[in-house]
Amino acid sequence: MLRIAGALLFGLYFILSQPLWFLGALVITAVTAPFDRRRALLHRYTCVWGGHYALLMPGWDVRVLGREHIAAGGVYVLCSNHQSHADTLVLLTLFRHFKWVAKASVFRVPFIGWNMALNRYIALRRGDAGSIAATLRTCRDNLDAGSSVFMFPEGTRSRDGRIHGFKHGAFSLAVEAGVPVVPVVLDGTSAALPKSSWRIGLERAGLPITVEVLPPVALAELESGAGAAELRLEVRARMLAALAARRGVPVAAVDGEAGRDLS
Repeated sequence: MLRIAGALLFGLYFILSQPLWFLGALVITAVTAPFDRRRALLHRYTCVWGGHYALLMPGWDVRVLGREHIAAGGVYVLCSNHQSHADTLVLLTLFRHFKWVAKASVFRVPFIGWNMALNRYIALRRGDAGSIAATLRTCRDNLDAGSSVFMFPEGTRSRDGRIHGFKHGAFSLAVEAGVPVVPVVLDGTSAALPKSSWRIGLERAGLPITVEVLPPVALAELESGAGAAELRLEVRARMLAALAARRGVPVAAVDGEAGRDLS
């Protein structure tokens, strides 16, 4: 009962605090826009705004491992598996500069979505070839300007907590821009906030949620002649291995595409 009461109070705080945090974002944008073209300071503020919710949520125990693999000032395509609505809040605890690639509909969400627009995060309309092409061009422009981009290569949230097939866009982008891919492995958020549900997992205290950043993967590390397809397979293989090791299970147990040809 105490955990449920705490969650209810936290939910009230979450809702009522949004306008105040957004007001702060407006002030920061107005003050820094003339000299901070990448909106780096606003993104840092956004990390505090979103990340503190994940860190303070009753019953969640969020831990970040391997943050050092995202070097300050480095430019990457960051790729994470996708389990839950909670993923974006949890991933903001990385406290590193990047531009989210997110569904266009999210930008219309009051306060949080409006803040995404202020940050000049990158909107994507899934299933729209023109939007996908425009998104990749905007991602490339941001990489060239010194901002990393963050993508969920599965394209949607996993229903079973396993890692499913990766779309090619993030890896083609990394190859074209000549930047490494940083794999990020999330675990625990599917229990915290399952897909197709807004039920917050409070069945036990200290629900472990882990963000594990793996070392960057550069195309030059792979065999001669490798391209975006090989980079995609290598990144996915490393993420599967890391998630399996964290859960103490065989790789096949976390592979949502086991038995299928992903080449």
